[in-house]
Amino acid sequence: MTPTDSAQPATPAKTPARDPWDLPDVSGLVVGVLGGTGPQGKGLARRLAAAGQKVILGSRDAGRAEAAAGELGDGVEGAGNAEAARRCDLVIVAVPWEGHAALLASLREELAGKIVVDCVNPLGFDGKGAYAIRPVEGSAAEQAAALLPDSRVTAAFHHLSAVLLQDDTVERVDTDVMVLGEERADTEIVQALAGRIPGMRGVYAGRLRNAHQVESLVANLISVNRRYRAHAGLRVTDV
Repeated sequence: MTPTDSAQPATPAKTPARDPWDLPDVSGLVVGVLGGTGPQGKGLARRLAAAGQKVILGSRDAGRAEAAAGELGDGVEGAGNAEAARRCDLVIVAVPWEGHAALLASLREELAGKIVVDCVNPLGFDGKGAYAIRPVEGSAAEQAAALLPDSRVTAAFHHLSAVLLQDDTVERVDTDVMVLGEERADTEIVQALAGRIPGMRGVYAGRLRNAHQVESLVANLISVNRRYRAHAGLRVTDV
């Protein structure tokens, strides 16, 4: 037997690359929206409920949350923030930046083990318009991760127009949602959730260390919207 006739180890077959658009079914998840009585939170709740998602609006004032849920109709309940956090599978944080840290610190236990989607934009305003604020942690999302070490923190839904989300005459919100996080399984769940809203698409955009520039871009969009009297969003091309 020549050397070339000797048995050679088989080359392991390559595992096919996963299709990045093969996303999980999230239709059965209960979504909590903290800050659900504000324009963005209420708008997101409305769109998700219209897509068939079960939604619980959270507010500091449970009565106010219940009233807002009543306006939105079937598929939406209202509750205090702590109850909404306890009862949901995934929570969207849509509170004002000024109350972000205090709220999350108070809900550490209720949010343990859950996916937390932070869509808060740290912004300031002066005579020149909107400008980005850089938190000590680096971003609102990184602040959330520091305050909620037992939660699965992601970042998404930053660039949405609250006006369009709440407008009953707008059937589709044509925009991409940039999704950031540390675990692929978590970001894919959030991508899939964004895709439940007609016109939206969730696009993976990196780890939480990249959240600051995503949050900051809202200041630029505010300038766009003021100049052109628009409700601009974003589209990622060639993806």
